[in-house]
Amino acid sequence: MNILMTGGGGYLGSIMAPELLNAGHHVTIVDNFMYDQSSLGHICAHPKLDLIRGDVRSERTMLPLLKKADTIIPLAALVGAPICNRDPVGAQSINHDSVLMLFKNLSRDQQVLMPTTNSAYGSGDKNNFCDENSPLTPISTYAQAKVEVEKALLERENAISFRLATVFGMSPRMRIDLLVNDFTYRAVNDRFVVLFEGHFKRNYIHIRDVTRAFLMGIERFDLMKGHAYNVGLSDANVSKLELCAAIKKQIPEFVYMEAPLGEDPDKRNYVVSNAKIEKAGFKPAFSLDDGIRELIKGYRMIRNTKYGNV
Repeated sequence: MNILMTGGGGYLGSIMAPELLNAGHHVTIVDNFMYDQSSLGHICAHPKLDLIRGDVRSERTMLPLLKKADTIIPLAALVGAPICNRDPVGAQSINHDSVLMLFKNLSRDQQVLMPTTNSAYGSGDKNNFCDENSPLTPISTYAQAKVEVEKALLERENAISFRLATVFGMSPRMRIDLLVNDFTYRAVNDRFVVLFEGHFKRNYIHIRDVTRAFLMGIERFDLMKGHAYNVGLSDANVSKLELCAAIKKQIPEFVYMEAPLGEDPDKRNYVVSNAKIEKAGFKPAFSLDDGIRELIKGYRMIRNTKYGNV
């Protein structure tokens, strides 16, 4: 297939793009490389890769590329509540407006596979449980935009929405701000973390399993289209305290404690069912423990500091 991927130089895309190429697809990536990353350097030699530095909000850039695409994977976004709060205009124009512009210019035959977020569930039901039929009660502006885009996406019918759990794992365009990645970094470098509302639960998924879900969606598109699927580890609906305990198993010196005062500004607290995608045939390959082990190795290479002599 001819696959058009926006934001392919980011955290997810720089893992996904090589696997799509390995599967035999032609991949065109549009990215503005806003973090000055060179995360796709290792695949530039591939003859089936095209790479465009551009802005996904520009119809002049996107329309010629859309005409050639069989499948579109829109990854370009300002991801997460903090960056969206810091740049609400950019968040609206990239996360919402640019994606609806893509949908408007697609034919009914073109396929779309898109990551959305299970943070849209907010806190789930009275037991904090949620599946794909649960009401969407997004808390952050990031999640609100994803809900609006997903509604338009599924109205197309020729589309799949993957409601991703909190992603973890190493990537060429690394994100240390994601919860497992963050706590493991603190354990490796600081040896301690202070938790706010440590009983809050959420679901997690390894970054390479995200790619595996998308590959399955491409292969089984006709069976899966028109639906949203939660994508997470069913044995990793864990609280922050449980996550820290899992990290401590591999870094015994790690100390964690709950703050007696204060609240977590991120009020997400839910237990997610992944039964629907599992019934479709998806089985994750990487556990939470696998990811922590991988991150510990990765953090021997990188330090999250720009200034300083150590």
